[in-house]
Amino acid sequence: MPLEEGSRAPDFELPDHEGRPFRLSEALARLKALVLYFYPRAMTPGCTREALRFNEILDEIRALGADVVGVSTDSVQAIKRFREKYGLRFTLLSDREGKVAEAYGVLKRGTRRPSAERVTFLIDASGVVRAVIKGVRPAEKHADLALERLRDILGE
Repeated sequence: MPLEEGSRAPDFELPDHEGRPFRLSEALARLKALVLYFYPRAMTPGCTREALRFNEILDEIRALGADVVGVSTDSVQAIKRFREKYGLRFTLLSDREGKVAEAYGVLKRGTRRPSAERVTFLIDASGVVRAVIKGVRPAEKHADLALERLRDILGE
């Protein structure tokens, strides 16, 4: 079960697409909100459409004082290739062991290797989950719903 609205987002540190450490609390310290989205696999059709849509609306999200971070259980090398191939401008994180996905209640088991469910969390600057977006098809609608909810949360 994913975290619920109103709960505190677990802090974490994961390597980004360059292998550099990314800490949630440090990102939140410089933002009004963060769009933290979990996706199953880099380079798959649904995940690619979702990432491309986040990339298209990234400037609108950043204009609100927020940013986007994508998390999967892919390796650093895989997310780096994914980011470079599609010209993604936001941070991707590698949760290879699935510990962060598990902490957020979105770890999917029963496949060859565990992956994350397609769930997006909108987290405010104080670390509170303000919205949870899940079960959206097609995948690119996730990004549009995130932007809409972000505007509501930030009063824009």
